[in-house]
Amino acid sequence: MYPFVKGHGTENDFVLLPDHDGSVHGDLPADRVVALCDRRAGIGGDGVMRVIRTAALASVVEPVETAEAEWFMDYRNSDGSFSEMCGNGIRLFALHLAEEGLVDPAVPLRIGTRGGVKTLTFGDDGLITVDMGAPQILDESKVAVGPFSWSAANIGIGNPHAVAFVDSLDHAGPLLEEPDYDRSVYPEGVNIEFVVRRGPRHVAMRVHERGSGETRSCGTGACAVMVAAALADGARPTTGDVTYQVDVPGGVLAVTWTTGNRVLLTGPAVIVARGTSAL
Repeated sequence: MYPFVKGHGTENDFVLLPDHDGSVHGDLPADRVVALCDRRAGIGGDGVMRVIRTAALASVVEPVETAEAEWFMDYRNSDGSFSEMCGNGIRLFALHLAEEGLVDPAVPLRIGTRGGVKTLTFGDDGLITVDMGAPQILDESKVAVGPFSWSAANIGIGNPHAVAFVDSLDHAGPLLEEPDYDRSVYPEGVNIEFVVRRGPRHVAMRVHERGSGETRSCGTGACAVMVAAALADGARPTTGDVTYQVDVPGGVLAVTWTTGNRVLLTGPAVIVARGTSAL
């Protein structure tokens, strides 16, 4: 029996496992992650995040650069695989630390991830902003669902992303099957976003996340979509920061690309339950 926390960021939902000294979950086996994420036989979620201090990290997982971050987000997809980063999940992670009195929300918070250390700030409006770092803009790729195929912007933002602009989000299909992509371009898999325009600096997206399938939102995906849209619009932040609204099935996110070449993701985080699991 061990404690868990359940929550979401724009309906991208997660199970958090407090394991501050690494003594509860060991190496966190993939089958346990799968069981926890099962929406019928488990708690249900798009992924699992172990909340662990970096001082305890080396004893349970492979060495990861933490750059003086006290806390590490040990994140797994719902199939048990590792993921470098989760933009919605890390906001929930930060909210949990703040609500438990483990960090001061008035002070910028540094959290270690497999995609590097991320800095978060808590807004007076209840929203949380993550500095996702500098985007990687790579050569275009191709993606397909069934008989449909599209050119895709290849954007790295902690995780790899293929961003395809489509006429209608319905054309992407239900995304219940794995979209096709070039394995030589994305040898570790890729998150695929399908995007339509809603207005000036306003887009909507659906996403198929590697290791999880279609989810209600993807924070790193929203950042990749914003960068791809800004590039297509000729709106690089050369004279001032550029912000886009990104609608996801589970809500709304704001993404800002700064003149300093940083991508900032702002959105909500909600804790919905705390309990004890025997899975």
